[in-house]
Amino acid sequence: MLVKYWMTEKVYTVGPGASMQTAIRLMQEHNIRMLPVIKGENIVGVVTDRDIKRASASDATMLEMHELLYLVSKLKIKEIMTREPIRVPEDYSLDEAAELMLHNKVSGLPVVNDRQHLVGVITQTDIFKAFISITGSDRKGIQFAFQIEDYPGTIKVLTDIIREYGGRLLSILTSYDRAPKGHRHLYLRVFAINRQDLPKLKETLKKRAELIYMIDHRENIREIY
Repeated sequence: MLVKYWMTEKVYTVGPGASMQTAIRLMQEHNIRMLPVIKGENIVGVVTDRDIKRASASDATMLEMHELLYLVSKLKIKEIMTREPIRVPEDYSLDEAAELMLHNKVSGLPVVNDRQHLVGVITQTDIFKAFISITGSDRKGIQFAFQIEDYPGTIKVLTDIIREYGGRLLSILTSYDRAPKGHRHLYLRVFAINRQDLPKLKETLKKRAELIYMIDHRENIREIY
């Protein structure tokens, strides 16, 4: 899943000479937390709601309201922006973008093409939307979590059983985190299961792997084993 397919393409920007008041207005009007700062075709910085809060807190101490409003109208973006911001290429994968955001403690990144021109922004919200899509959670199916032995064919055994019960697979995810040596965790999200067949399906699955939990999102049933 590439950044360019999930980024927000409609980007609001400001110039370095714009006022902080302009940035505040844009963020409030469009419910965004970051504005790329553009000079010509180049990204020279970003300004975030955190930058604005920091500037307001440091410069507004002991000021009366009319003095604060005057300060906001006069303070320029170039004085508060983050210079040389981290950018993410549009052909990066979403997990690479998420890792950059996590390690640098930012909620969004400008997205650039191979000429380093701004083509969009990728935000935490975009990542969340992609996560919901790839896991299929919006389809309100059933999720099974297993601890399985880590050798070829173990996943197919379980998916074949689910298909025998008429189930269709929405997503297959695996992880070695917190799994004992020689094992891994498997997460299957399925739909089209007849709920009357579910008890028998669970018992059949338990015979072939360790079932950690089952969540029926449609019926809001959660079983932890």
